[in-house]
Amino acid sequence: MFDPRIEKHLISDQGERVVDEVRKHWAATVSAVLELFAGTVVALLSFWVPPQAWWVPALLGGLVVAHAVWRFFEQHLDRFVITNMRVFRVHGILSQRIATMPLARILDISVHKPVVGRIFGYGHFVFESAAQEQGLREIRYVGDPDERGLTIQRVIQQAGLRGAAGRGDPYAGTPLPPPAVAVVEPEMPPASGDTAPVPDLARPASPSGWDWLAEAQRREDERLAELRGEPRPAVTPFDPDRTSTAPIDLPR
Repeated sequence: MFDPRIEKHLISDQGERVVDEVRKHWAATVSAVLELFAGTVVALLSFWVPPQAWWVPALLGGLVVAHAVWRFFEQHLDRFVITNMRVFRVHGILSQRIATMPLARILDISVHKPVVGRIFGYGHFVFESAAQEQGLREIRYVGDPDERGLTIQRVIQQAGLRGAAGRGDPYAGTPLPPPAVAVVEPEMPPASGDTAPVPDLARPASPSGWDWLAEAQRREDERLAELRGEPRPAVTPFDPDRTSTAPIDLPR
């Protein structure tokens, strides 16, 4: 009853092992010890009261002592366990409660060390997780909190849960290849004496001749300049008045 038996809660067939078993710091039992001392003093008052009322201080002192002993064992059986797969807490005397959290769900660990805790070497853990489990929200009276906080960080690193975050994107900074430009061979004029139809010059819907190649080259240069981080070249606005409208001299 007074042993939490941590080993029975391990997933042994999956290779889970205990990295650190954290017991409550002795400062957590100071109030229980003081309560035990006070209850003993009240019980001893039964020797100095009238014989008819001796049972009153004895009963009160006994209740205070029993409550102090209960609190002492409650702190003694409260264990916080760090394994290579998760962290979990086991506490309770008659009814046992277990709260567990996988390492992957630990987002942040805060350590609070009060002034008295810095003197006597204890602190309180506050876990921020993806699902705020109240059983593991706060672990109080942890001895040597700095070293145990580093232990949790080492276990998380060894599990490979934060390795990629420190390395960053391996492809960051690598210039992308320029987009492929499909080259279309221009159609040759017919070999016969037939005259090819003259294009309609009144509808400048699409570029003719080799204008499409110049446009593709311009877009490729802009893309390469953007990948290198260079300023984009100034683009000359299209002026329809400067467009050549000379008649096309076709072979006869």
